[in-house]
Amino acid sequence: MDDVAGNLGNNIRQLRETRGLTQQQMAKISGVPRPTWANLESGAANPTLAVLVKVATALQVSLEELISPPRTSSKFYAAATLPVRQRGKVTVRRLLPEPIAGLEIERVEMPPGTSMTGIPHTPGTREYLTCERGEIELGESGRVWKLAAGDVVVFRGDQSHGYRNPGRATAIAYSVIALAPLAGEVARTALIMGCRGPRRTWTWSSICARTTSRVCWLRFRRTSIA
Repeated sequence: MDDVAGNLGNNIRQLRETRGLTQQQMAKISGVPRPTWANLESGAANPTLAVLVKVATALQVSLEELISPPRTSSKFYAAATLPVRQRGKVTVRRLLPEPIAGLEIERVEMPPGTSMTGIPHTPGTREYLTCERGEIELGESGRVWKLAAGDVVVFRGDQSHGYRNPGRATAIAYSVIALAPLAGEVARTALIMGCRGPRRTWTWSSICARTTSRVCWLRFRRTSIA
């Protein structure tokens, strides 16, 4: 338990310092009182799930990253290890081997004459499309944007949209998706963790990480506030 609490405190402090922000600034961003934030960084806190979710969202990391042992400063990922999916003849490759909360970055390769329908995301999502090579047409909101190499279009990612390569050469584009958070995120996370019951808050009591199989689980203690 002490090791996990220490990991939590160290990770929160390092992530905050990496972003060049003070405890007061992070408290304002996250909605967590500054004394609570300071207590989290001390490694002596036993925060509720709601507080952990606020901290993870503010730092744009997953809950697992908050509580896991510190990672090495660098890691190499071969191209063949990155997730790739086919949408017809279009190849989409994820460029983030490690998850960053609320952010997706993908490389899109479109042979001549191909098209791909975009998938609308949660309301409030923004997408940034940049054409690296060739030509790309983006259709959204009844408009068609024609992108050449170096052009960028910013648009709402929560509506219907589609991509097309009208050229004679393969086009390469990069898509950055800034996902809007889902409503009721804390409640859904609690249900996923197996925390149930009305008018209850869940307190983080212990966390175990089995590093050999990369299986982590959380165990929460329910504390009634009725």
